[in-house]
Amino acid sequence: MTRRAARQRPGCPCGLGQTYDDCCGRFLPQSRTDSTGGTPTGESAAPTAEALMRSRYSAFVRLERDYLLRTWHPRTRPGALDLDAGMRWTGLEVLGTTGGSAFHDSGTVTFRASFKGGSLHERSRFERVDGAWVYVDGEFLD
Repeated sequence: MTRRAARQRPGCPCGLGQTYDDCCGRFLPQSRTDSTGGTPTGESAAPTAEALMRSRYSAFVRLERDYLLRTWHPRTRPGALDLDAGMRWTGLEVLGTTGGSAFHDSGTVTFRASFKGGSLHERSRFERVDGAWVYVDGEFLD
């Protein structure tokens, strides 16, 4: 891939500075294949609670309802999820984490998600279910 082509690839909404395909796109389902023409992207599980939270933020930006529901804990998952196509998410700032690594079964991520007209400050709880990180619930802060 040329430098010009690499510059044209969209950045990830989660703000890590990587391309979407190299960042949260590894976790969200997509119909296209990776740059080598191999397996479809989006088939990896997020390795940490923070990576899952970032991918869920990207899913909100991209209106990926099925991914959001699939990565929600079965105990707290809503029956349906209505996403607002008019919502304009403008940035994500991770403020802190506890646990949530490959060596933990639970963790929290505190973040601020900005949108046109305001921001959301939350501490989200995550647990592993069958080895995969899932969102349990969140506490709004501020």
